Amino acid sequence: MIKKGFALGTAATLIVVLGYWGMSSGAKDSGTQGGIPAETVADYVHAVVQADRTFYTTHVVERMQAKGIVSASENWRETNTIPLPVQFLNESNRLAGIARAGVSYRLISLWPINKHVGGPKTEFEHRGLQETLQHPDRRYSEVVMVGGDPYVQAIYTDRAVSQACIGCHNAHPDSPKRDFKLNDVMGGMIITIPLKNH
Repeated sequence: MIKKGFALGTAATLIVVLGYWGMSSGAKDSGTQGGIPAETVADYVHAVVQADRTFYTTHVVERMQAKGIVSASENWRETNTIPLPVQFLNESNRLAGIARAGVSYRLISLWPINKHVGGPKTEFEHRGLQETLQHPDRRYSEVVMVGGDPYVQAIYTDRAVSQACIGCHNAHPDSPKRDFKLNDVMGGMIITIPLKNH
């Protein structure tokens, strides 16, 4: 119930932000003044998603595990556990996709546990991860073409915000890096925003 509530809260907040952006970008397309730059919308989306994910990681996963109430695991659906923070983010992204706004977000890393899902898939993603590693306090963004349509993609630093993050990544048998410490850069969150109305 907690995980669904957080994911639905994230999705609802994104719908409001994207609805406002959609109205603003519609006004811009019609020749009137106004509109929010897509990079700013990406910043807003990132702020909401990161806040929800950090809260879930530190105040749900870490607290529940420390008290021995329930643990987070990769196979949470089958084992009556709660989702790992990355799975919480993926589920939130899936629910936000129901709004059909064309916005998406996911975690990527130079050291992914699951290379097929979490590794960089494009040259932009690889470059963005390198840049956020070098300059963790600023986003890296570009306009990219996806299926013939223009999108802004922005990558933000993803840090180890709790012991739960560190413990999972350092102990996982498929992890290529096992020496993460609190606040280390673990990868990035990529936000994709469409530049034309769908």
